[in-house]
Amino acid sequence: MDPLNLTHLSSFLMLHQTGSFTEAAQRLAIGQSTVTQHIQRLEKALGRRLVVRDTHHLRLTADGEALLGPARRMLELDRGVAALFGETRLRGRLRLGVSEDVVENRLTEILAEFIRQYPLIDLEMTVALSEPLRQMQDAGDLDLVFAKRHPGESHGRLLYREPLVWLARDPAAMLARSEALPLIAFPPPSITRRAAQEALDRDRRAWRIVCTCSSLAGLTAAARAGMGLLVQPRSMAPSGLKEVPAADLPALPDAEFVLLRRRGADAEVSAALERLIVARMVPQAGPA
Repeated sequence: MDPLNLTHLSSFLMLHQTGSFTEAAQRLAIGQSTVTQHIQRLEKALGRRLVVRDTHHLRLTADGEALLGPARRMLELDRGVAALFGETRLRGRLRLGVSEDVVENRLTEILAEFIRQYPLIDLEMTVALSEPLRQMQDAGDLDLVFAKRHPGESHGRLLYREPLVWLARDPAAMLARSEALPLIAFPPPSITRRAAQEALDRDRRAWRIVCTCSSLAGLTAAARAGMGLLVQPRSMAPSGLKEVPAADLPALPDAEFVLLRRRGADAEVSAALERLIVARMVPQAGPA
């Protein structure tokens, strides 16, 4: 068997994450034909078919699924070696802005790995809602922002999207109430608050805000107490809450997660953390 090319493995993993040759190429900033060539050469090196696609769907074969774990470990080892012998010399300051709800999801392991690989970089972190973070970055106060954006907006580097869902301690009891639907939400401007309000307005459903808090921990406590409905990305649903069946409430848009780098920010320092965020935060979902 020929040695495996790490660039080809990177394209393979991105194809798995996105489920699309076109989107994989966009994420990797290469041509779609180049991604296709990488997959073909990887299949030739292994002597196995890895991907099956028709006009509508793309899926991994059994051999493709088996390759996922080893491919991730090989790329992780490569990044570790690069950090050990080269990039650990990076030094400077990075002012990071992180959306409130993102903090609760895998950020700890990202920061731990960042500190391990880049001990000479001083990290300053600000946690807030997505819109205020953008405003702070526009004012020059943040170098890198990891947050959400409204569907249809184009700012930032799109990492992934996932559905927003309605959550409650007891969905059936919540929906059985005769009065206006009680909502638990971040204060405006909030992407999830706006999504919930607009969805209910389109469906002509009465609603009222019963709890506002700038902390996800506070909102979660209120939802667990049964005060009302909470909207969050599906992968970030807090424990103790159940998803409301899709047929019972109006559909919500997807949440889009983006990275925004300030023009003039140290490109090498910013890119170091960006790579870790992409590797650890982007869901490892199979092709649709």
